[in-house]
Amino acid sequence: MIPACLSDDWTLCPEREDISAEFTRLLTAAQEGGATIAECLMIARQLKRDDEQSWHREWKRLAQANRQRAEAAFAEGHMATAQRNWLRAMNYYGAAAMPLDKADERRWVAVLAMQECARRYLAARAPAGEVVTIPWVDDHSLQGYFLPAPSASGRAPTVICIGEPGHRKEEFLFKLAPHARERGLSMLALDLLGDQRDDYADTLLQRRDLESSIASVMDYLETRGDVDFDRVAIVADGWGSSFVARAVLQEPRLAAAVCDGGLWDLHERSFFASRFAISDLSIVPVPHAPLMASSADCPVLITLGEDGWLKADRARQIVQKSRLGSSDIVLKVFTAAETGAAQAHADNPSLANEYIFDWLESRLGAVGRRT
Repeated sequence: MIPACLSDDWTLCPEREDISAEFTRLLTAAQEGGATIAECLMIARQLKRDDEQSWHREWKRLAQANRQRAEAAFAEGHMATAQRNWLRAMNYYGAAAMPLDKADERRWVAVLAMQECARRYLAARAPAGEVVTIPWVDDHSLQGYFLPAPSASGRAPTVICIGEPGHRKEEFLFKLAPHARERGLSMLALDLLGDQRDDYADTLLQRRDLESSIASVMDYLETRGDVDFDRVAIVADGWGSSFVARAVLQEPRLAAAVCDGGLWDLHERSFFASRFAISDLSIVPVPHAPLMASSADCPVLITLGEDGWLKADRARQIVQKSRLGSSDIVLKVFTAAETGAAQAHADNPSLANEYIFDWLESRLGAVGRRT
């Protein structure tokens, strides 16, 4: 039986695209341990259409229940159960915060609870993870979670996982960390917000040098004795992190990258050229140099769904026309028949992440170890 708040096509609130998208994210998170389907459907039954506060209230209550189970399991020495419940609690706190205004104090309280669950999970993990602070600009530092590879001995290949300026890193602990762990990779889950509130994203978006953050991250990783610095890759989760594509151009120390490859920059340039009948694309202003217009040595994987914002045929055309010299650029399109076809693979991120991390495993394995 479909809960009352759900439509036949599993859209939670047709009038609220943001709420529906978040509910879809929570359902797909169940595949990786960030939720349970039963709990998600239970909340859908309890939400009240005429009560805008019910979303925050119900997800917060569910987060607290999972957090309490985690603490009880930890006290009894059941580390696996504690970790699972902390991950779910963390994700549910994030869901509770999502629709609230950035200035709403309840949003910050939920974020702090989410981060505390993440820290508890890291401490209980084997090998344990750690919270790291990475200097970036004079008045702001980055914050990340470093999760060592399972072997925890010697230097390991490492994957940096980062999202858009306003995206928080906690989601990566269940969404991407299992894929890295299963392949013997260390992972640095990172966000640009640091210890700031969500409204700091507005300040970040005004910066024209976001790509410089990646150089700071590489400087930090180079100091770690457990990182094989010849085998460091980056994943721009969410597909549209164009600042990562710009960083790839400037950062020769990266061994591989998964990002949008500058597709949106190239798409905008082509759009303006056709709109204003400009034959010389070089004079069309774009905010940043697209990756595929340069001969970057770093292998790049671009993944997108055929039902996403940028149509697959258009993406293929851009990649084919823009690939130059020895640039190693791979475009993978997920079709509706296989799922993963939505924007940012929101309908099945697990499928896309399996492909992404298999590609990373093959690329990082081909890079020589530091002697």
